[in-house]
Amino acid sequence: MGDKAHAHPGAAGRATAADHPASVRNVVLVGHSGSGKTTLVEALALTAGAVNRAGRVEDGCTVSDYDEIEHRQQRSVQLSLVPVDWDGYKINILDTPGYADFVGELRAGLRAADAALFVVSASDGVDGSTRMVWEECAAVGMPRAIVVTHLESARADFEEMTRICAEAFGGDDPDAVLPLYLPLRGPEAPDGHAPVTGLIGLLTQRLFDYASGERKETEPGPEQRQLIEDARNRLIEGIIAESEDETLMDRYLGGEEIDLKTLVQDLERAVARGTFFPVLAAAPAAEGARQGLGTVELLELVTGGFPTPLERPAPSVTTPDGTARAVEACDPDGPLLAEVVKTASDPYVGRVSLVRVFSGTLRPDATVHVSGHGLTDRGHEDHDVDERIGTLSAPFGKQQRALTHCIAGDLASVAKLNRAETGDTLSAKDDPLLMEPWRMPDPLLPLAIEAHSKADEDKLSQGLGRLVAEDPTMRLEQNPATHQVVLWCLGEAHADVALERLRNRYGVQVDVVPHKVSLRETFAGTSSGRGRHVKQSGGHGQFAICEIEVEPLPNGSGIEFVDKVIGGAVPRQFIPSVEKGVRAQAARGVAAGYPLIDVRVTLRDGKAHSVDSSDAAFQTAGALALREAAADARIHLLEPVAEVSVLVGDDYVGAVMSDLSGRRGRVVGTEQAGGGRTLVRAEVPEIEIGRYAVDLRSISHGTARFDRHYARHEPMPQQIAERIRERTPDS
Repeated sequence: MGDKAHAHPGAAGRATAADHPASVRNVVLVGHSGSGKTTLVEALALTAGAVNRAGRVEDGCTVSDYDEIEHRQQRSVQLSLVPVDWDGYKINILDTPGYADFVGELRAGLRAADAALFVVSASDGVDGSTRMVWEECAAVGMPRAIVVTHLESARADFEEMTRICAEAFGGDDPDAVLPLYLPLRGPEAPDGHAPVTGLIGLLTQRLFDYASGERKETEPGPEQRQLIEDARNRLIEGIIAESEDETLMDRYLGGEEIDLKTLVQDLERAVARGTFFPVLAAAPAAEGARQGLGTVELLELVTGGFPTPLERPAPSVTTPDGTARAVEACDPDGPLLAEVVKTASDPYVGRVSLVRVFSGTLRPDATVHVSGHGLTDRGHEDHDVDERIGTLSAPFGKQQRALTHCIAGDLASVAKLNRAETGDTLSAKDDPLLMEPWRMPDPLLPLAIEAHSKADEDKLSQGLGRLVAEDPTMRLEQNPATHQVVLWCLGEAHADVALERLRNRYGVQVDVVPHKVSLRETFAGTSSGRGRHVKQSGGHGQFAICEIEVEPLPNGSGIEFVDKVIGGAVPRQFIPSVEKGVRAQAARGVAAGYPLIDVRVTLRDGKAHSVDSSDAAFQTAGALALREAAADARIHLLEPVAEVSVLVGDDYVGAVMSDLSGRRGRVVGTEQAGGGRTLVRAEVPEIEIGRYAVDLRSISHGTARFDRHYARHEPMPQQIAERIRERTPDS
């Protein structure tokens, strides 16, 4: 970093196995869809020599191969790793999806990386979801820098975008977000737009001209020096404010010229500590050019200003039984500790796991222990098994380069880990360990599916198992109340990708059906019923009569059965039969076909026959009695109500509360959550929030998030209940 010159940039090329953690940099690219992350990754790979302008490398991998990692409809939906070499460093570039539906892939990238590059489009600005990710990084002290892209746009204004970034990311200290370079514009084109052709280094006051397609360093002219004076002074003051030398500011304000080497060192330390966030500019290389504007400066920042894996504390570690265990951070000779940050399926090689090694060294063909917390509510089992590592490789697009080892601090793809899933820990088989998992977002958009045919039904279970193994943000539910198979997703795009993978990757065709909520029934008041089951035929007859009384109970009481028969009108051995019949009918429902709950059924009287009475006859009589009682009573249709908590920016609180009211919701409280946000708590019928994950994103422009928990069942409004009964056959 610090405007260093390169005699032969791009000579290093594709990355191989690293030999020491100090030579590794793990950086994740963050930004909304369309901000230019993937284009920037290609530009960095081109400058580093991993590809040439024609998109070719020595083993036949092309830039277009890297593009094919993306969704076939040009939507990036998964975490991608591109390792490159630069000046003796191995840089693992992690490209994350920009769509909010794939935040699980983003979280995996943050877990695997040691620093983040926030990619911001000069023409689009900073969106709410990008601000939220910045806050996540700030909470763990992750070093960050900002890259402004799309400078070729006619609406691009680097200075204005820098100011917006300072407001969005600087918090109480906007001087913590400052540019290291200013863009240099060339002559105006006929349309009046002056393209960016180079950069001016604010610290060295050197000009870096990319107009020829090669980075050329020259002296700036008088006009350019005047242009950068104010920005340079502000940058130096911002760097000095973060310096560990408390005398530096006084010396600078006193007129002393601070040594460039001192400024660069202080800048690098401040960036690595996560207290200063430089702004850079980048643009892809023009046709035929070897280097994209600003790519050399970015690679310098990554290698010189971002921390090594040695500087990252090890995550909390225990043994599988929960005993705390201390592990030295990033020791290649220490006990093996690695984590699966992504799982994918390849039609030819099977399951492929992207692994970050935190301690020890991972080698091909070694046997490791796989430990996993499991997410049983999402269809993931706990893991505690030994598995053999397949080949290790460094991915680039569709290509894989074999590795001899993967040391602490590095990342690699591992083939044929058949049991390991995303979030699982790999450790030595004789010293099993378990890492604290990272927080996964809760999927809140239900997708009810059915197999399209009998052949699909046979493959559905296996396909769904593989799908959720790849994606821990997806929850698989087989609802016992509605008998539906439900995939809980993060949004519509997430659901679309799940269906596409089932169809194309696992050969399972499914139909999407309306999602059902678990409705219930109950009695609104006390009622009585008589069940008479008397049949005489040519042989053994059937005789059972019982009289019951049904009364409502408080919410959550279930079905209570009480025996108050006097004088043996119903023989003792048949009373359990009546109860069994009542409970069976309650499970089937008495009005609209939904289970009956929260009632007390009291058996008052009955009659039996010494020969023709039987267990089956009294079961039938009990069911008939309950149905007759229901026919003479008012039956409430109960709907599940959820407790919903919405964290939303203050600007959108009114819109959110109005929308909740329109969903028959009751707002029960609001409270300030800090950072210009409010927590809105409400109770909302679940039938009204099936698509709330999608709708809230639209209402809040992607700045809000929510969670929901079942609260209780309560009576549904009469007019809505009537519509549901009309749609229910034989209700």
